[in-house]
Amino acid sequence: MKNLMTKQPSNNDSQSNTSSISTKTVATQIETHPFKPVLPPNATVMMMGTFPPTSDKWAMRFHYPNFYNDMWRIYGGVFFDDVDHFRVEDEKRFDPDRIRNFLFERGIASCPTVKQAIRETGNASDKNLTVVTPVNLDDILPQVPKVQALFTTGGKATEVLIDLLDSSLPKSRHPKTNQSMAYPYEWQSDDSNLTATSVNDLTLYRLPSTSRAYPLALDKKVAAYRAFFEKMGKL
Repeated sequence: MKNLMTKQPSNNDSQSNTSSISTKTVATQIETHPFKPVLPPNATVMMMGTFPPTSDKWAMRFHYPNFYNDMWRIYGGVFFDDVDHFRVEDEKRFDPDRIRNFLFERGIASCPTVKQAIRETGNASDKNLTVVTPVNLDDILPQVPKVQALFTTGGKATEVLIDLLDSSLPKSRHPKTNQSMAYPYEWQSDDSNLTATSVNDLTLYRLPSTSRAYPLALDKKVAAYRAFFEKMGKL
C-alpha cells in the first residue's frame, strides 16, 4: 500500500504519527473522524467521503452534518422527489435517525475514507486536508460483504481510495466526475480469515461533490446521483 502519510492504521501507528509530524504542523491538531461508519449488513453500495467540517458548522451529529451541504437534499430529491424530505420541519437541520433508518432500509453504507486528518487551514476544504490515517478497508469490507460498488463524493476521497491499491495509478487515470473504474482492492492484513475471504469485484464510482462550493446546480447533482442509484438497482 502506498503511503498517504502513514501506513495502514494501528494503535501504535497513531502515536508514532503524532510524534513524527513536522515542526511546521506540530501545533496543528490531528483530528479523528467523529462519526462511526453506517454499515447495513445488506448494503450493496457504500458512500465514501472525506472529513466533516468543524463542529461549529454541524446541524446534527451524523455524516454530512452541515445544513448547507446538499447531500441529504440530494437523497431526498432522488428517492422522494422532495429535497426537504430529511429536513426537520422548518428548522435548519436534518433528522439523523430518519437518514440512518433510510440507509439501512435501502442497503446503502456510508463510511469516510479518512480516519485521522489535519486541517491545514482550519476549515473543511479537501484541498487543505492532510490525511494522517486512511480508512482500514480490511476492517470495513467484511462488515458489508454484499457491497459491490464504492462511490466517492469528490476528488480527495477518490484519491485516498486509489492510494490504497497495490498498483499505482497516475492522477490522469483517476475517474473524473460521473466516471468509474475497476477497484481491485487486496487485503493488507496477514490475517488468514481475511486472506481466505473473497471480496466481490469492486467498482469505484466518482460522483459530484455535494458541497455548495462545487459549481453545479442542485438539480444537476440530483440527476447525477439518480442515474447512479438507478444503475445500482436502488430505484
